[in-house]
Amino acid sequence: MTDPVAPRNSTMAVAASALRAQQSRMRIIAENIANAESTAPIDGADPYRRQVPVFQTREIDGATGVELARVREDQGDFRLDYEPGHPAADAEGYVRRPNVDTLIEAMDMREAQRAYEANLNVIETARAMEQRTLDLLKR
Repeated sequence: MTDPVAPRNSTMAVAASALRAQQSRMRIIAENIANAESTAPIDGADPYRRQVPVFQTREIDGATGVELARVREDQGDFRLDYEPGHPAADAEGYVRRPNVDTLIEAMDMREAQRAYEANLNVIETARAMEQRTLDLLKR
């Protein structure tokens, strides 16, 4: 006979893993936004590179969850802004800026927030169903 509580536990565990993953994703996006206008710390060095979360699946109580596997650097081109008076400008007057597009980051943040909220709703629904079951058993 199968354990009737196991599916709820795995459902909540999978949703919790997704909450952690989306929380990590939002932290990385916030870091990208915070560094979007920075310049290289020293002459000749590269400015901040956009960070991209990489997720992988993992087994959780017989179900498939998700976890942050690593964070990789986006190898896209840096932005070049023509600012000849800027201290970080090169000989031609261009300042190399991070390869961060704040509009894309904002859209990614909204998507991560919605995914977080959806998984939070899964946990709340599972708890409510468990409570309702317990209430029915008490009668």
